[in-house]
Amino acid sequence: MTTSIPRHALAPGFTISRVLTGLWQVADLERDGRTLDHGVAADAMADYAAAGFTTFDMADHYGSAELIAGRFAGGDSPRDDVQLLTKWVPEPGPLTRADVRAAVERALERLQRPRVDLMQFHAWNYADPAWLDAMFHLDELRQEGLIAHLGLTNTDTAHLRMLRATGIPVVSNQVCWSLIDRRPRQRLAPYALQQGVSILAYGTVAGGFLSDRWLDRAEPDWQALDTWSQMKYGRFVRTAGGWEALQRVLRAARQVADRHGVSIANVACRYVLDQPAVGGIIIGARLGSSEHIADTQRLFAFTLSEQDHAELEAAVATLDPLPGEPGDEYRVPPFLTASGDLSHHVASFPAPYPVRVDATGRRRVLSGTVWERDAGYARAVRVGDQITVSGTTATHGSRCIGGTDAAGSPSRAPTVNASATSSRRTRSCRRRSSGTSISWRSRPMRW
Repeated sequence: MTTSIPRHALAPGFTISRVLTGLWQVADLERDGRTLDHGVAADAMADYAAAGFTTFDMADHYGSAELIAGRFAGGDSPRDDVQLLTKWVPEPGPLTRADVRAAVERALERLQRPRVDLMQFHAWNYADPAWLDAMFHLDELRQEGLIAHLGLTNTDTAHLRMLRATGIPVVSNQVCWSLIDRRPRQRLAPYALQQGVSILAYGTVAGGFLSDRWLDRAEPDWQALDTWSQMKYGRFVRTAGGWEALQRVLRAARQVADRHGVSIANVACRYVLDQPAVGGIIIGARLGSSEHIADTQRLFAFTLSEQDHAELEAAVATLDPLPGEPGDEYRVPPFLTASGDLSHHVASFPAPYPVRVDATGRRRVLSGTVWERDAGYARAVRVGDQITVSGTTATHGSRCIGGTDAAGSPSRAPTVNASATSSRRTRSCRRRSSGTSISWRSRPMRW
């Protein structure tokens, strides 16, 4: 089949194919000490590019994905017609300018390119302002020319808005979106559309569960699934209402697919592609093992009608909505990850701020602002089982976070790790704290 693959302008002068080839399954293929043949895998990438799927998405932790991509598109004969998007997912904790530069230079070495086309950042803990430090340093490297464009991954609306309002030129946000996970429609997509930020959607076939393979099949043994993707999206299925709820969606998708002579996976992907603010969808590839190039090309050989969309919407309306915003599955319970927690992602979460204990046992949490030095201010004070948090301004070091946009920070409840990145803010950073305090008793603490 010869089909022209549409492209999307992610930024001025930079276009991507509307279907990106995701390389996260390289890590799955290299489980238990296995290693892919880089030459064979690079040849498989060439097949995707020849079919018009010239954009590849990877990350520093996707096994040898960056090395394979570098062998295919970098080196002495670089492929200028290929776009290599990667991610940096550092461990929680402080991030210096040197740490950020080292991460970018490592990606450049692996990709064998002088500049990263799109560097996407993942933050594990918004309460720790180290994620802001990382974004500021990444933007410095963008201005230096080592990065062409900055993106995010698994970031909710509030924190995307915070970065944009602070002046960080984020052009994309990669989040999960599918027939069973429609969280982006609530807040993220409208804001991204208004700002001109493209959503790159992954999980559109939910690890393969949104495909003909599972239609009218018995519920699988959830403890004996084949891939990490199935383990992860199996949790999505169970949270959204269970196996019979998934079957209702699959049957509706099959009816739509029959009208167009395509697969359920085609319908599931086309549904997400049609959503406002979606610049492209990411479909995973098991390089050298299982390719779906011809089936993916069919995405652009049909169009979903209003009736098609109405039937799909009626089916997904019977599902239980997934909790929270995009990315929350990595930050708050229930953790909708392959293992059901963060044990295979991070080892620990260090306290974001130093704590000083005086002779009376009083604990003060400090963030290094001038107010602490000049006025005796502290982020939080704990005396016995009482914790007091004073009013917080939207500053981080010498920077004003959120600019003059009073909504440019999360509207979540205050936490003991209160900062410009986690406290409820109803004023711009140009106004100072009123000194109002909020107290809790017997609240679980990390320090």
